Amino acid sequence: MNVYRFDEERSRRENARKEQEPRRPSQPPIFNLPTVIVWLGGAMVIIHLVRVLLLPDRWDNILIYLFAFWPAKYQALGALMPIDLASSLWAFVTYSLLHGGTMHIVFNLLWMAIFGSALARRYGAVRFLLFSALCSVGGAFAHLYTHWGETAPMIGASAAVSGQMAGALRFVFELGGPLGAIRRSDDAAYRVPAQPLADCLRNQQVLVFVGVWFALNLLFGFLSGPVAGQPETVAWQAHIGGFVAGLALFPLFDPVRSRGR
Repeated sequence: MNVYRFDEERSRRENARKEQEPRRPSQPPIFNLPTVIVWLGGAMVIIHLVRVLLLPDRWDNILIYLFAFWPAKYQALGALMPIDLASSLWAFVTYSLLHGGTMHIVFNLLWMAIFGSALARRYGAVRFLLFSALCSVGGAFAHLYTHWGETAPMIGASAAVSGQMAGALRFVFELGGPLGAIRRSDDAAYRVPAQPLADCLRNQQVLVFVGVWFALNLLFGFLSGPVAGQPETVAWQAHIGGFVAGLALFPLFDPVRSRGR
């Protein structure tokens, strides 16, 4: 009985001591990003590392042929083999998962982490992925219209990221938004009503971010290497197409009611 009481008393004292100790704050997550951004960015990185480190040139060229966006394919759709015809359809989206070099993918991942994260927190994973895919399609159509019959492939997530930036710019600078003059840091910051499109296009902060985005696209585009033996060029039209698609599609996906003028 004495031993039992001794152990019980010691346990009670130990619990009281632990309760008096200050609690350590919980550790922040390693990636303070939405899960969909981490998984999508990770998929792009894995694809790029496999292409660069594991695949021989012959297999990499086959992958580029099947999943990159080739304007030349659409000049003779009736003469294409079934696999080529199928690839000409999924290429409107899959080209955005491929990149021409390390700087190319790092640049896109950084901007997706900034603007894509804001949009993903507002939309949720499913809406975000569908929105990004449609922005890729918009960029591909713009590139196809201006490069009809061209034999060089187009790859990169820049059109999708341009659309994500266009969507995020509609609300991130609003009062209470994550980048607003009076900002919040909780989830409500990503739920502020979006400003009207006309006001957005007159916002000086928005214009500065858009100018910086396209200037950096030009810089890193020139640093990219050739793809499948074809010279690498900056697909300005695709970036603009993705950006315009993002502006047009944002209200269709937005779960928050926009504020009036």
